[in-house]
Amino acid sequence: MKKFELSPLPYAYDALQPYISKEIMTLHHDKHHLAYVNGANAALEKLEKSRKGELEIDVKAVLKEFSFNFAGHILHSLFWNNMGPNKGGMPKVKVAEQINNDFGSFDAFKKEFSSAAKTVEGSGWALLAFDCETKQLFVLQIEKHNVLMVAGLKPLLVLDVFEHAYYLDYKNDRANYVENWWNVVNWDDVEKRFSMVM
Repeated sequence: MKKFELSPLPYAYDALQPYISKEIMTLHHDKHHLAYVNGANAALEKLEKSRKGELEIDVKAVLKEFSFNFAGHILHSLFWNNMGPNKGGMPKVKVAEQINNDFGSFDAFKKEFSSAAKTVEGSGWALLAFDCETKQLFVLQIEKHNVLMVAGLKPLLVLDVFEHAYYLDYKNDRANYVENWWNVVNWDDVEKRFSMVM
């Protein structure tokens, strides 16, 4: 069974300063994301041994462990690429057009997405996803990594609002973190992802 690996950041650890510090990026990527990779691999190993009859497991518990860690790995992999130095601004052509069609304006979308990020209960994520069935964009809240997959939805843009993503820089001011995060959104990456699902 193929194991998951932690890819390097697509930019330097200090590239998103002053909005996200080098310290946050180093801890977030090298410790927290790595923990999800290791957790997903550990769960896979248990499942593999169970399939061979080498280990008795609680399948429900191991699948929950796997889904939490695997989703954490997938979301973080998307998160790193959704950001970049000297980014921010407005979305690119196709995404901008779809946002205007589905939300009425970029400002309306930004307000809804920011509100989703600021109000998600506990730890979680804000997500912009495209529904291939109805051909429209939706903003969603992910309150746990496990609650990731909604049938037909393709993630395009995610914002991590687990405290480890911002606490060293912003303390308990999640709203300020969310507002500053827009300065590093990599709309080129979002446009590329959108083009792949259209």
